[in-house]
Amino acid sequence: MSWILAFLGFAVLIILHEFGHFVAAKKVGMRVERFSLFFPPLIARRKRGETEYAIGAVPLGGYVKITGMNPHEELAPEVAHRAYYRQPVWKRIVVIAAGPFVNIALAFLILWALFMFANRTEATPTIESVQPGMPATNVLQPGDKLVAVDGQRGGPNDFREAINEHKCKEPAQGCTAQTAARVTFLRDGQEQTISVRPRYDARYDRTLLGFTFGSRPVAHSGPVKAAGESVDQMWFFTSRTVSTIAQLFKAEKRKEVSGVAYNYDSVRREVQTDAVTAMYLLAVISLSLGVINLFPFLPLDGGHIFWAVAEKVRGRAIPFWVMERAGFVGFALVIVLFMIGLTNDIGRLTGEGLPR
Repeated sequence: MSWILAFLGFAVLIILHEFGHFVAAKKVGMRVERFSLFFPPLIARRKRGETEYAIGAVPLGGYVKITGMNPHEELAPEVAHRAYYRQPVWKRIVVIAAGPFVNIALAFLILWALFMFANRTEATPTIESVQPGMPATNVLQPGDKLVAVDGQRGGPNDFREAINEHKCKEPAQGCTAQTAARVTFLRDGQEQTISVRPRYDARYDRTLLGFTFGSRPVAHSGPVKAAGESVDQMWFFTSRTVSTIAQLFKAEKRKEVSGVAYNYDSVRREVQTDAVTAMYLLAVISLSLGVINLFPFLPLDGGHIFWAVAEKVRGRAIPFWVMERAGFVGFALVIVLFMIGLTNDIGRLTGEGLPR
């Protein structure tokens, strides 16, 4: 059942993204030939009015086919005036931006609802349990309260990041970090400091000591506070996504990229254990889908917006051959990004990664 629910979650994100394009195109008067969930070959189709609604056999996305997306397409006189490239630049931008906008708006609404109504908890610095066979075994124990890691004080997230600063020479499942983390904690009212080397866990792509923090309930937020918290979360993930993509030439940043497989499996696992976390993950994925689609290279939505703006600035149409070449480069970049995500997914899901 978790597989089905996770699949439905991803399908909804795709449908709503394409539905944004679809509704915007209809509203500005463009002619929509097909609205399809997934890619061909088509396994089901039905035509209503001038639009065909279809389901494809390849579950990797979806699309809206608008008349005249190719400026050299031969069109019947009765529909030519409604073609995409016959429309003003502002209409084209509205139609293309509508898909990412829906994903970003959906992410905000999900987060806002979670902050408003979900029963949430936050981590405390007190250790709740220690995983047998991990570095923390026989060093830390339930009830200890973490005070600092490597001399840096803060909260549970700060401690996790500080521990993860200690890396293996070559990341592999179960490898031990080259340096030890200095962990300061309170036990029976006495402050103690120990040194322990974390161990790498490919499932989380980070080094760990092997303990879990305790938790406490968080009060529900009001509408205004929930909106602010949602925006803060969205900004955090947006800046992190942009920073990661912009620094793909750095090996440590490439390891942070994840693909559909890992995101899908993450949602599936959370559906089994925690519906609130599953919805949170879907919100983050929806936000990422919207943000990445706004990157300014074809075939992403942002590429179409970029060239529409370039046409407006130039004062006349951009030669189609220029966009074709730009699209080839952009498509290559998308494939590279996909392969990096796939490789990382294999490593996280199997704990091994690709053969070296």
